[in-house]
Amino acid sequence: MPLIRSVATAIPSTRVDQEQAIEFARRRFAGNLPDLERLLPLFTNAGIRTRYFAAPQEWFEDEHDLSEKSALYVREATRLSASAAESALVRADLDPEDIDYIIYVNTTGLATPSIDARMINVLGLRRDVRRTPIWGLGCAGGAAGLSHAYHYALAHPRARVLVITTELCGLTFLPHDMSKSNLVATALFADGAAAAVVCGDDEGGPGLGIMGTRSRFYPDSLDVMGWTVLQDGLQVVFAQRIPEIVEQTAEEDVASFLHEFGLARADIAAWLLHPGGARVLQAYATALSLSPEQLEPSAGVLRDYGNMSSATLLYVLERYLAKHGSDNGGYGLVSALGPGFCSESLLVRL
Repeated sequence: MPLIRSVATAIPSTRVDQEQAIEFARRRFAGNLPDLERLLPLFTNAGIRTRYFAAPQEWFEDEHDLSEKSALYVREATRLSASAAESALVRADLDPEDIDYIIYVNTTGLATPSIDARMINVLGLRRDVRRTPIWGLGCAGGAAGLSHAYHYALAHPRARVLVITTELCGLTFLPHDMSKSNLVATALFADGAAAAVVCGDDEGGPGLGIMGTRSRFYPDSLDVMGWTVLQDGLQVVFAQRIPEIVEQTAEEDVASFLHEFGLARADIAAWLLHPGGARVLQAYATALSLSPEQLEPSAGVLRDYGNMSSATLLYVLERYLAKHGSDNGGYGLVSALGPGFCSESLLVRL
């Protein structure tokens, strides 16, 4: 079966502790958002201790148009993507010219040529490398990128696929937006990059074997999560009912997916879930009867890095592999939610 040979991450240089974020929000939203002090505990209840951003703290105090944000995105996403990809190649014991296909995933920045084209130059990939940029899947993008790599590797068993996902969620902050959704985003979002190498059957080696994938779309849910595109950037759309959707659908979705392989929830040794927020993780715990220990890889990433949209899931995979390695036997479920509203999942052999 195709396998995830390696995963690596890269963080930007500006560290912001959650206490600093609270003070920033108090300054920016004071006098403009009713009941601000009543809402500020969402920062302390978010399950986040530290986050990282590609722009310095003072950058967020001023207005920036889309051209400024795009320029910063191209520069920093290129740098972070290259760092994560180089580490992933080293961990996979591969050289840049070994890569046959590159998939680049993001939802928080605009660039044409896309960042994958820039990676060909920066990393020294072959001139005949295939490439696909994927935009707009939000937090589900990391899982979707791995799924696309898996299906390509199924058809090309000697393929070596590089998946890169880089999100600069901080660049979507709008200083003039005094909505509750913007406050929630300020409490949760962060920047980060991650890369994974997926190899086909003929390549062999250690890694997480991908047994299959599942996409799930929830009809009439376009308003649950996404962006409103404004002249000065992307305005976040969050619905309060996201945890409710998880509680109502996760058990059936997971059971149906696992049933295809003759498995049940009790067979899953590792739950590698995108930590969209503390309430989302609690909803997973309720729906799937998961303990805090089972959710620790996800909760630990949320605590140390915040929600980096599509990149976050690969951080969870990296953390799991760093602690447990691969080729241990058993099964793991990799899953994330995103705009649409949708979920993307993979069943892996540990």
